[in-house]
Formats: sequence, C-alpha cells, structure tokens
Amino acid sequence: MGSMAKAFMLMAMVACLTAVAHAIAGQATFYTPPYIPSACYGNVDKGTMILAANSGLFNNGAACGTRYRVTCTSGTNAGVSQPCTGNSVDVTVVDRCPGCASNQIDLSQEAFAVIANTDAGRINIDYNQI
Repeated sequence: MGSMAKAFMLMAMVACLTAVAHAIAGQATFYTPPYIPSACYGNVDKGTMILAANSGLFNNGAACGTRYRVTCTSGTNAGVSQPCTGNSVDVTVVDRCPGCASNQIDLSQEAFAVIANTDAGRINIDYNQI
C-alpha cells in the first residue's frame, strides 16, 4: 500500500474515532404532529427529521438549525426489551422541549421510528453534532 493511501486511511480512522469520542449519552422521547409552529422557524415547515432540544442544548435558540446524528443504544423500560433498530438518524433542531431533562431530547415521531420501536416511548441514545 502506498504512503498516500496509508495516510488517507489513518486520517479516516482518526476522524471516525473523533466522532465516537464526542458522542453524548442521553435519552430520547418523541412528539407527534403538528410540528409547526416551532420556536426556531415559526410556521415554516422543516420536515419530519427534526428534534426539540432540552433547554441547555437549545441555548436560547443558538442551536436552531444544528444537525445531530442520533443512535439508539438500549431501551429504558421493561415494555420493549430490545427497541433499537440498529439505524441512526440525522435530525435538525427546530424547537425547544421545555419539559425535557438536561440529558433528554425529543425527536419527531418519524425520526424516533427510524432508530427504535415507538412502543418503547423512551430510549437511551448517543448523539453527536454533524
């Protein structure tokens, strides 16, 4: 393998490890339509791959438009023993979740369904900014 190829592979591995190292552990719930109006965009529809951030993450609106990749890591209750689908979902902050705990985000129902069985209601997650 050439030195350029080795260097590229090394850079790719470092990038992957950096992304994993910056993942934030937390919990996710979901909310259902209608998704507008939102705290960030008013009556502008931003689709369904969205999230409402806890107050700290929302940071008085500074997080509006920020994108996160969210992955289910496990369930939190006995109702659904293995809720995770094995997929990740990319979502955009469009709203604030005033009732969310400091380690919680509220995904749209559609985004939650990509990563977990909605019957679970609440899941453990890892998420990182993309």
